[in-house]
Amino acid sequence: MQSRFPELCYEKHHKDLIPMNKKEIKLYTDGCARGNPGPAGAGFVITDMNGVIIETGYKFLGNNYTNNQAEYGALLIGLSKCLKICRGVVHVYSDSELLVKQMSGIYSVKNHELKLLMENVRSLSSGFEKVTFTHIKREKNSQADELANKAVDLKFKR
Repeated sequence: MQSRFPELCYEKHHKDLIPMNKKEIKLYTDGCARGNPGPAGAGFVITDMNGVIIETGYKFLGNNYTNNQAEYGALLIGLSKCLKICRGVVHVYSDSELLVKQMSGIYSVKNHELKLLMENVRSLSSGFEKVTFTHIKREKNSQADELANKAVDLKFKR
């Protein structure tokens, strides 16, 4: 499935800090949809294992997305960026319990659109030695959440 997401916008890009030989990194992702379905955005934060930010970004996904589609969109975008930094272990953190449990195999995916997005995530994940998924509280994911909302806010302030 070809990505239906428009070009990515960057909040911060620390190219000078990106060691391409990282063995292990953390990825925080969040997606938001206003109206569900409605205008949606994605945000991500990539850090090293000590919490030092390597890269952050956000993307407006479109006008007719569910919150779950936006969560998967954020994960896809974040993992794509991780491929340029690390081929080892990526620890994904999300406040979407559904996404984490689906990606961990605890819940099945019944929605056709989410199945396609999950297949894309699995395909991207094969580029890493290992990808883990952890559910975190919303408060622990505030930076990715802010970026996802910023993507939607900026689209409608033009």
